[in-house]
Amino acid sequence: MTTTAPTNDALDRRPPGVVARITPLSFLGGRHASRVLERNILVYRRSWIFIVSGFFEPLFYLLSIGVGLSHLVGPVNVDGRSVPYTAFVAPGLLASSAMNGAMLDSTFLVFFKLKIAKTYDAMLATPLGVGDVALGELSWCVLRGALYSAAFLAIMAMLGYVVTPWAVLCWPAAVLISLAFASAGMAGTTFMRTWQDFDMVSLAFIPLFLFSATFYPLTVYPGWLQAVVRVTPLYQGVVLVRAADLGVWSWALTGHIAYLVAMAVVGVIVTRRRLGLLLLP
Repeated sequence: MTTTAPTNDALDRRPPGVVARITPLSFLGGRHASRVLERNILVYRRSWIFIVSGFFEPLFYLLSIGVGLSHLVGPVNVDGRSVPYTAFVAPGLLASSAMNGAMLDSTFLVFFKLKIAKTYDAMLATPLGVGDVALGELSWCVLRGALYSAAFLAIMAMLGYVVTPWAVLCWPAAVLISLAFASAGMAGTTFMRTWQDFDMVSLAFIPLFLFSATFYPLTVYPGWLQAVVRVTPLYQGVVLVRAADLGVWSWALTGHIAYLVAMAVVGVIVTRRRLGLLLLP
């Protein structure tokens, strides 16, 4: 018995979902990713409290520092400039807010949809493909991080923690942070097998947050710890947002931007390939 490869006409007559499954992932552009994003928006329209709740943790940090700790800590030197402690900490907390907003959905909720609810299997029974699922979920994670960042920046402005008009660039910097962490979070989630694996996520989050130069200048750390902090992802975002808020610019910032862009690209590639392996027969 002999078989022949299907012609292009035959492929065109197949259902769109079948075409998506036989199309190489590298050429699948996520043309219907907006449908996945739309689904998430509709779901959270009735669960808006879960979005709002994630915004409060960094806000409480900011308020507690502004009301109490700032009176005990003097001005901080940043690139030869003396800035109030609240103005030093606020951009770092904005970067942390962008990270938190993106990581919540890209880890716990993606794992639930992938392993427990089998939501993605149902999606692939439609004309959606793996690329649509990956890019759609990533778009939602970035959107959530962007909402957190915009709200946090507005609070900073109302409290007087915005130093220069350049602070408007804090928001695009925060969106880039959300994109980088959402991509990395989704990629890492595809390797997790049980809920217990998320203990590793929490274990990574705490050092990233505490050792990111958010609360202290990098110079207060020992030399070996400074080298470690410089290569952590959240530190790149903190430096970018703080530079925008204070209006301190240098060519070194391009290196931080390149780091986050590379992190996002690698995360997207890994996510699409891993979802293809996990979801396609």
